Amino acid sequence: MADILCDEFNYVVTDEYEGMRVDKLISELIDSLSRSYIKKLIDDDKVSVNGKVVKASYTVSEGDSILMQIPPLKVPEIKPEDIPLDILYEDEDVIVVNKPKGMVVHPAAGHYEGTLVNALMFHCRDNLSGINGVMRPGIVHRIDKDTTGSVIACKNDFAHKNIAEQLKEHTINRIYHAICIGIIKEDEGDIEAPIGRSPGDRKKMAVLKSGGKNAFTHYRVLKRFEAQNLTYIECKLKTGRTHQIRVHMASIGHPLLGDETYGPKKKTNLHTEGQCLHAKILGFVHPVTGQYIETDAPLPEYFSHLIETMK
Repeated sequence: MADILCDEFNYVVTDEYEGMRVDKLISELIDSLSRSYIKKLIDDDKVSVNGKVVKASYTVSEGDSILMQIPPLKVPEIKPEDIPLDILYEDEDVIVVNKPKGMVVHPAAGHYEGTLVNALMFHCRDNLSGINGVMRPGIVHRIDKDTTGSVIACKNDFAHKNIAEQLKEHTINRIYHAICIGIIKEDEGDIEAPIGRSPGDRKKMAVLKSGGKNAFTHYRVLKRFEAQNLTYIECKLKTGRTHQIRVHMASIGHPLLGDETYGPKKKTNLHTEGQCLHAKILGFVHPVTGQYIETDAPLPEYFSHLIETMK
């Protein structure tokens, strides 16, 4: 997978992609562009194979040279917004906030206002790292819109590089709390299964037999609610793949309560507003002092209310 950082994409087809449609191949290789946008580029004669413009249905052969021209993206101006932040930890290098449900972490198509970035830009002024560009100042990692809890942002590039390296090495302590459907019989367990884009739906992730990225989740049962057929669990991430906990728990038959993407289509009468998932513990080595810092984000009201009502 690759992110587009330039205005041109070159690729020589290998044997594993022999016989694949060119539009599907490009979408497999470029994670940051949608299938519809790739098709638009093809329709606009921006994609050629071996020097000749092709259609989306063109079937590639091993050794084909693909060239795609990508017009410069217009980056909207991201403005600071005076949005209250629940700050768990802050100093001159990093800030950890407890993100509420429904808030998008960084601006993207359809979400240029009301994001965590907008709030951080107001709170931190000009003190945010610039490594991820104007759309994601300070952002090292993210959690989903409807997932609540701890998110760390960096105020300078030195801190950003250091925290990013800790994430890459899987040394940051990340513990989530979740409520999943069904009664998990084992008190704890490990799920080690590679995750990648779902072959049937590019907007979803899935456990793949081949081609996915290694993913490891350890879960521990905190409480079983037999009457409601639900289990309250703690999950410790050893890797940090997109939708990892949601995909892993669904793969063993215990999707998260309220998960409209990976859970059952039939809704329950329990009010969750999306998946019942909370990033509770975040522990890291401070990039400057070397001190271990750990934050504990309290459960959101809807989550704690669910637990209380099911006792």
